[in-house]
Amino acid sequence: MTASGIPLLVVDDEQPIRRLLRTSLTAQGYRVIEAETGSDALECLRTEKPEVVLVDLGLPDMDGIELIRRIRSRSAIESMPFLVEIG
Repeated sequence: MTASGIPLLVVDDEQPIRRLLRTSLTAQGYRVIEAETGSDALECLRTEKPEVVLVDLGLPDMDGIELIRRIRSRSAIESMPFLVEIG
């Protein structure tokens, strides 16, 4: 619930899902960063330093697997954990 929680990036194009995840994860102490598209997520990586990324596979501008590949190729943290939302 504080801005000092573990930063977690949620990438999903559906606003109600992002809101649900933000509410739940914030209550657990995470600092939630939101992105609606893969491009938005890549921009967030430039400005934020998430330790965990939750990715929807069905994004409007790129496949979630492609986003993970791009993040892995750009991230200094090779062991960054990803949670994948299917459906």
